[in-house]
Amino acid sequence: MAFGICFGVTLLLSVWATAKCGDIPNEALLMECRDRFFMIAVDLSFAGNNPHFEAVDATGVYAITKRYAALCGYIVRVLPLPGIVELRASYFACHTDNKDDDMFTFNFNLIMMQEGKKSTHALKKTCSLSLPWSPREVTCEVNYMEVSVRSVVPCPSGTKETDWNSLKQVYTSATSDWQVMLRKDHGPTTPMMTPLNLSEAHEQGYAFHMTDGRLVFRAPYKQPHSYSTKGNSVPVEVVHAILFSRHGWVVLMVDLVAACSIHKGSYDDGGYMVWETPEALYPTIEDQRLNIALHGELVDQQVAEDQGYIVENLNATIQISIPLDAEGGYRKSRASGGLYEFYIFDLYLEQVFVNEDHMDTRLRVHRTLTTPLLSRPVSSENRTVPEERMFTVYLSDIPEDVELAAVNLNGKEFTVPFTSARGPTITQIVLPNNTHGYTLKVSFDDPVVMQQFSKEAAQHSLNINFTLMVWPENVPFYHLVSVMAFTDASPPAFDAVCSESGISFKLNHRPFDYLWEISIGSNLLTSELAAQHGYILTNNSKHLLLEVPLFSLGYEYKDVTLKGFFGTFEIFVREHETVESKNSTVKTCPFSTTELIICSTDGIMTVVADLSLASPSGGAPTGTNLVDKNCQPSDADSTRALFSFPLYRCGSRIKLVKDHVTYENEIFFSKKLNASNDIDRVTVQCTYPLAGLLSLFSVYKFKSDKAGVGRIVHSTQVLQSTGIKPATVVSTRRTQRPGSRLAARHPPARYIKVSSFQKPLPNKGVGQHIKVTPYVL
Repeated sequence: MAFGICFGVTLLLSVWATAKCGDIPNEALLMECRDRFFMIAVDLSFAGNNPHFEAVDATGVYAITKRYAALCGYIVRVLPLPGIVELRASYFACHTDNKDDDMFTFNFNLIMMQEGKKSTHALKKTCSLSLPWSPREVTCEVNYMEVSVRSVVPCPSGTKETDWNSLKQVYTSATSDWQVMLRKDHGPTTPMMTPLNLSEAHEQGYAFHMTDGRLVFRAPYKQPHSYSTKGNSVPVEVVHAILFSRHGWVVLMVDLVAACSIHKGSYDDGGYMVWETPEALYPTIEDQRLNIALHGELVDQQVAEDQGYIVENLNATIQISIPLDAEGGYRKSRASGGLYEFYIFDLYLEQVFVNEDHMDTRLRVHRTLTTPLLSRPVSSENRTVPEERMFTVYLSDIPEDVELAAVNLNGKEFTVPFTSARGPTITQIVLPNNTHGYTLKVSFDDPVVMQQFSKEAAQHSLNINFTLMVWPENVPFYHLVSVMAFTDASPPAFDAVCSESGISFKLNHRPFDYLWEISIGSNLLTSELAAQHGYILTNNSKHLLLEVPLFSLGYEYKDVTLKGFFGTFEIFVREHETVESKNSTVKTCPFSTTELIICSTDGIMTVVADLSLASPSGGAPTGTNLVDKNCQPSDADSTRALFSFPLYRCGSRIKLVKDHVTYENEIFFSKKLNASNDIDRVTVQCTYPLAGLLSLFSVYKFKSDKAGVGRIVHSTQVLQSTGIKPATVVSTRRTQRPGSRLAARHPPARYIKVSSFQKPLPNKGVGQHIKVTPYVL
């Protein structure tokens, strides 16, 4: 379809200019001279909720209402997404100071309420034309249609029959004053309305005015004299005015017609907003040129296509597809049960037509296109690594106008940001394309985590409800995630540390540790057992700490030498229900002491004796022996000797007293078996309860499961001469605290009894592992 005869459009380069205005901050106000219009944008955060404009000229001040704006060439609208109030004014708008159709000065008042008071701000801007006007230009604004033509237009090369019919109709009613006729259709039998003078036309909503070189006609959409038609199934609105005046037999007639596609746009599921217009709204003898912009400067079709636009000609219809992420568009989230989004595009399009007289018709279209609500689900990913014992949930693809407000974990609410240094953590992550995400971390051991345990595995589960808020409306929506992880419910294991005075065992508590119990040998570890055996037990909600002093019940000793020995302590873990042992923690540490006597369950006496007090004359410990002179030390230094021998050998004497049996031997410097005094010998003893002996008075076999007490008795005269008191036996029920003198200094002798909770050991001979309980001198 085609309308009109002589048309043209000139492209103006956009000129950006920011105006300064008294008490309006520079960052809150933008005034721009564009190709064929002037624009003002004011930040709503400064302008308030209900700003409005007034046009000012030499004749007065005029409020720009909705109707007045469409009639006079203005468009005023509030744009919540960029957060501005915008005014666009045609260069031919009312009250514009037009100088030679080349320089245009605008004066406006911005009126707004600030702190309950009305304030008025004067705004002024002059715009210069950078390119000449085309013979005919048509503007399809959001609220009006405008067409302007040169005052002097050459006659067309051909005149159509319909044009002559129009001339006949207007000739009979033409006067010397300018009149206008409006046509409701386009054809030979098109009815004509009664001619109106320009004042009457203005009262009915039509504007006509003349500049130095152009005739301008403007009309709002949906006027009584405009009509709709279809151009290849695309809706088009047309207003057709014939402006004329007769002087004698000569009639001056100007055919003014504006045709605008009123296609509202449609959304393509492929991610494009599509707008359509007929290919031939105006006659053209060559392919029309297209320039496209979104709320910015027009660019050539090829440049737009390089930016992702798709421009196609389908069945004589131009179809422009705008990608959703096109620069200059606006995106907005909306919460309605879930998260949705829509996009708004201020399409600015220029079509250039060339008729048979090689005169340009330039059509400029302003259209606001809005997509329907599109689902915008938030993405979540479970990044939990069970070995780390930490839930890690990643929430992503969150638009910039959406923020996380709270997180509900198994019914417990946490506001964002999390304030506690302990417990769950939330971290925001900046992502491309103006989106962001959050990483939530929750320890498996956190009280909010639901847990179920079995002997095979521990099940950890977490129901997460993310509360997200759409701003600035402050409307919430929710994203639910349920995560679950399984970990091995293995028996606990202690961390063990050696010290000078013993071994410390530490166990960090786990929620499922109730499946297991801790024992020392076959006895359950309790506070009573610890106190009885001299252990130091600390148990709280976080960990269990067991300090086992050296020579406490449960130690195993090996590799005894004059330099030291190794002590081993073992803690057992067993099932709570079956009491079946599942694992144990064994720790072996090196120790040293001045004197030591060990009475083993398999009848071996091991003695490290300090002989410096027994030989004032300086006898060497290497020259010592037991009652049996053939039993000599296995090792000796300048003051001490090491003996290890079976109880029933080396001349040992056996004494039965009530319910005990004592094995006794002596360490001599002299080769005589019977010394003349006590100064040169040391007596060593091992005492066992008869009830614990499995074999007695046997040369080949000795076994006991009862306590054996060892003693090292120095000569009485030596003790008196040095001021040393005779040794006394300290009960193992006495608790030794870390740091006490007794525990830290290792007194001269340790007397050790057989562990009553250990099973009897086979006869391993001298130097084998020995399980003992100490009696401390």
